[in-house]
Amino acid sequence: MSNFMLFQTVSQHVRAPSQRPIRRIAPSQGLAGLLSASVFAALLAVADQVIDSWADGHMLLAWVMLWLSIFGGLALLTRPMRRASTASALWLQTRVTALVQSRREAALWDLALHDPRMLQELRAAKARNQDI
Repeated sequence: MSNFMLFQTVSQHVRAPSQRPIRRIAPSQGLAGLLSASVFAALLAVADQVIDSWADGHMLLAWVMLWLSIFGGLALLTRPMRRASTASALWLQTRVTALVQSRREAALWDLALHDPRMLQELRAAKARNQDI
């Protein structure tokens, strides 16, 4: 007869003090990165069109200045894009939460209209809420 014992390693229960917790990326940071990449791609396409229209490479200094301005613009716009994406994600989250709440309330009210006991309970709860 064989006996099986479950052995669990120490790392499953206790984390060593030298290990840092895993940092998760917030959705707004991912959205900011996506916005940065899209702006970068648009600037890259414009820069490619400008470079193609020039002659055979005698404007290297202008090309370098163009790329410096592109990277400088991206560095300056990173924080505002992150703020905008965070604000838009927060607005979207509140709108979705409000929509879900209103749908739940509408479903509860529809159910209460068909069940007189539930309608009485809702009216009693509303009266108690107004008394407070």
